[in-house]
Amino acid sequence: MRLLDGTEKERAEATGAGWRLPEGRPSLPEANATIAVPRHGSWLRRMLAFVGPGYMISVGYMDPGNWATDIAGGSKFGYTLLAVILVSNLMAILLQALAARLGIATGRDLAQACRAHYGPAVNLALYVACELAIIACDLAEVIGTAIALNLLFGIPLLAGVLITALDAFLLLLLIHRGFRYLEAFVIALLTVIAVCFGVQIVAAAPPVAAILAGFVPSPEILTNPDMLYIAMGIIGATVMPHNLYLHSSIVQTRAYERNDEGRRAAIRFATIDSTIALMLALFVNAAILIVAAATFHAAGRTDVEEIEQAYLLLSPLIGLGIASTLFGIALLASGINSTITATLAGQIVMEGFLRLRLPPVARRLITRGLAIIPVVVVAWLYGESGTAKLLVLSQVVLSMQLPFAVIPLVRFVTDRSKMGGFVVSKPVAIAAWAVAAVLVALNIKLLFDTFAGG
Repeated sequence: MRLLDGTEKERAEATGAGWRLPEGRPSLPEANATIAVPRHGSWLRRMLAFVGPGYMISVGYMDPGNWATDIAGGSKFGYTLLAVILVSNLMAILLQALAARLGIATGRDLAQACRAHYGPAVNLALYVACELAIIACDLAEVIGTAIALNLLFGIPLLAGVLITALDAFLLLLLIHRGFRYLEAFVIALLTVIAVCFGVQIVAAAPPVAAILAGFVPSPEILTNPDMLYIAMGIIGATVMPHNLYLHSSIVQTRAYERNDEGRRAAIRFATIDSTIALMLALFVNAAILIVAAATFHAAGRTDVEEIEQAYLLLSPLIGLGIASTLFGIALLASGINSTITATLAGQIVMEGFLRLRLPPVARRLITRGLAIIPVVVVAWLYGESGTAKLLVLSQVVLSMQLPFAVIPLVRFVTDRSKMGGFVVSKPVAIAAWAVAAVLVALNIKLLFDTFAGG
């Protein structure tokens, strides 16, 4: 690579071209720039070409891990933690918009950007942290899917855990059909989840005033260690670290014009797509907590923390026979959906940090195997109650990994030498660094309360 002289360097920094110099293979090469984007026509027609990646990443914001933390929060503390869901969702909207901007502006996903900027030791640490996050996420999906199979079809928990390994072949089938088929499958299951919870909210008939009050932050969230623990679990389940890597890659599946004008339009459409999709995630997460608060907390059942308990009590307490079945169907759809995005994220992370490429099935089976082992051991030793606690713990582990993805992302998108004309504005940069600071502060407090006894 030749060195740039002073004039060329200034021009490169102004446009962001310096960091767009080609380096190896593009992110997710089998799907990169494979989906056509109309260059003319109505705004709506061009917008529809970008619909998809936002819904793919929204899956991670309503996976089975969210269910455990939302159910525990709603049954124990009523509507109080709705504020945490709202704030974490706003954080997610900002961070995912930044991830899309990074991918489109530079042509690199977040893992590739980290490899280009940091030294080998830091990259290895970031890679390990991200893999731990993916395993924690996958662990939640294994437990959630196995529980759904048990509740709906009576399949024993251990057998259901082993069955979840077969989802690798579902992903392979969809990928071979094309990325649009993958997106359509995900959106269809998201629709199923939203409809199921829409019916349950109507049946539960929660008080609107209490819901609105719950969206106002309470100081007790920070002063009550038990509430903070679940709040951190909600943040970990909502703002998913591996989703930042995933989003920065899959936005590049669109064949937008690879020039400044094309990138600017792509960033705008991708941000709209992810914002709308994450509002759906906000509805689903809030709905789970609202149903738990209106059904369990209102009946004095503040001890409901497990998905199985919620399934068994839902229909009797709501008075709707189909409520528990809808709950199980939505859980199964959530578990299946989440496996797809976790696999793609794992592939992107491994290729970006290590430049190591494995066949998708092999990658999936390795990740799923690492998640299955602890679930099998805990289920064998402690039964269903042990897996429920493991599910909540997995979300706290996810939250602990957040700074390792958020800080590099914010560092890159606020750097003009890397982003050029696509660098974020000062107000956005301040908001992004504030989010990063809040996440780090909450993690430090959680560690202190956990290991120093509160």
